[in-house]
Amino acid sequence: MTLVQMADNELAQNNSWFRGWLQWSPTSSTMLRAAEKKILSCLKSAYRGWYVDIGPVVGPADKIWTISLNQESSKTPILLLHGLGAGVALWCLNLDHLAATRPVYAIDVLGFGRSSRPTFSSDALVAERQLVTSVEEWRREMQLEKMIVLGHSLGGFLAASYAIHYPDRVKHLVLADPWGFPEKPADVAQRYNVPLWVRAIAYVIQPFNPLWPVRAAGPFGQWVIEKTRPDIIKKFSSFLNEDANVIPQYIFQCNAQNPTGEAAFHAMMASFGWAKHPMINRIDALRNDIPITLLYGSRSWVDNASGELIREQRRSSYVNIQVITGAGHHVYADKAETFNRHVIEACKLADSGELSKTSVIQANPTSELEEETSQESIPAQQNPSS
Repeated sequence: MTLVQMADNELAQNNSWFRGWLQWSPTSSTMLRAAEKKILSCLKSAYRGWYVDIGPVVGPADKIWTISLNQESSKTPILLLHGLGAGVALWCLNLDHLAATRPVYAIDVLGFGRSSRPTFSSDALVAERQLVTSVEEWRREMQLEKMIVLGHSLGGFLAASYAIHYPDRVKHLVLADPWGFPEKPADVAQRYNVPLWVRAIAYVIQPFNPLWPVRAAGPFGQWVIEKTRPDIIKKFSSFLNEDANVIPQYIFQCNAQNPTGEAAFHAMMASFGWAKHPMINRIDALRNDIPITLLYGSRSWVDNASGELIREQRRSSYVNIQVITGAGHHVYADKAETFNRHVIEACKLADSGELSKTSVIQANPTSELEEETSQESIPAQQNPSS
């Protein structure tokens, strides 16, 4: 082969790559379904997946993708609400354990995963209420009288809002490293020593949805996730054995489609780490008889000081704060065994209905080598820091 022929071949290959990128379609519900099925096939428990029609909540005919385990149990069911950019399959490290004693339901929040992707309001409070209403309409269709509601990150924000609006439906509120609770500091750039060039870039990309680079990367989106977040694969490697690479594929397929839920999050955020209407300023509207368990990762970027503020505001209510050593923001996956244990304890309390008006605070965070989390229970009126 001559040099000219080799050059022509290389040019043809480059053009093929370019044309392929332009013609590539990011939407693949089939690939998303396949990735989810591959992850959930590793569960020991049987599960069921189906669409729940919630009617015209935001769009003309919204549907919520739902999976359930142990539906036959008579215990109080638990509902799992995922965070930004996630979906039901990322609870894979928790589902078997939680379903051992009760019904477990996990949904793709409206606008995410395999659920419908209607266009939400650009108003922060309206978008929040639309998402919360979709959860309530799902509960009504499922005919669940009361639930334990567990939310991670954005899901924690929505879970708290749901409990405020529909207190009769919540037996226990579990917030896992919840987003959107604290006030945004006025001096955030100085406090976190953010360089000027980073602030400039943040200003330029402010109008875009948070996960736009994944979609902008086109067919290389999954590769971007793998290279920028190798920790994601590591979290699930022991559960999925040799198939851990399906995790970035699943995350990519969750976020390559029309990002309407992400747009709702963008409407609600003041910047990525803070909400326009922080939940800490509204948590006093939560009925006092609703117990709260807060689970934070010691290495998370989420400020866990909000937990202490909640405890101070709810002195006559049950508030259990746990900071899990070695866990980051994805506390449910980083330290799944410890996380599951705390959630199961919250579920047992909900079943017993014997909550005393006691505030439970974390005395010593869980050591990575300890099996049990050390904690101290102090009646609110005797708590010197109250």
